[in-house]
Amino acid sequence: MKGFLLTFDPYFMSNKFISWAIFILLCFIWGSSFKLMKESLTGLHVAQIASLRIFSAALVFLPFAFFHIAKLPRKKMGLVILAGLVGNLLPAYCFVAATLKMDSSLVGILNSLTPVCVVSIAILFFKDRISMHKIMGILIGFGGLCLSALTQKNISLDHLGYSLLIIAGTIMYGINVNLVGHRLKEVNPIHLSTVSLGFMSLPAGLLLWQQGFFGLDFTEPKIQWAIMNASVLGIVASAFATVIFYMLVQRAGGLFASLVTYGVPFVALLWGYLDGEHISFIEIIALGIILFGVYLANKPDKNEMSN
Repeated sequence: MKGFLLTFDPYFMSNKFISWAIFILLCFIWGSSFKLMKESLTGLHVAQIASLRIFSAALVFLPFAFFHIAKLPRKKMGLVILAGLVGNLLPAYCFVAATLKMDSSLVGILNSLTPVCVVSIAILFFKDRISMHKIMGILIGFGGLCLSALTQKNISLDHLGYSLLIIAGTIMYGINVNLVGHRLKEVNPIHLSTVSLGFMSLPAGLLLWQQGFFGLDFTEPKIQWAIMNASVLGIVASAFATVIFYMLVQRAGGLFASLVTYGVPFVALLWGYLDGEHISFIEIIALGIILFGVYLANKPDKNEMSN
């Protein structure tokens, strides 16, 4: 038994294992978010949910932000605030505005453009060198996601112009991942998350007020239930998830971290199965294609294997 532990302990303490553990945890958190969103819709409209999500996350982090702000380099403060804007606040409203009009399956497909945006921005603006097999892995995974989405329903192409908002959101995610991976890599991810999200409390609070949230009847049980679910969505899927996502970007790089969007369908399918939904053979094939794409995108280059 002792020999067994000595053999396997180094692996479980390795950077690769920790990175994959964070990756799977993020997939589970973001893949489960739709259930909280669904419960929140019982008493709030989508724009209020998005605002409350960011506001609750920012509110939880605000006390820590006051403590951590002194630990951040002053010359990096502009980038930290920018990370909060393009990583949390602005994409949330892009996706909300599009979700109100567009087919949810199409939104899911477009959201999976995030790794493509991460790689494109890394190559064009940060002069990163991405090997061809990693690019092929991203494209294969994207193809698997498209196939998976097409098995759900007939996708409606109404209000297709709103897809520009989703694309804008994925571009902002791409900017944020590269920003954290290249310009804020030396910043503690906890300090970065608490301060960047803490700054979002004011704009998110103003948007909540503008949407009539503070005029709701808070004694109504369905309103209370919706607020609780939206708040948990913010605290877990935005606040906590942002911390570990930034940890993943700094540990394993922006490309690996962005591939979390490819892992989300696995969790969504699991929840659907637990709710009694049928899983088709084509969906299993599609998930296999996604998994192969993720494997290919994370296959080390020859120079990495030799180090």
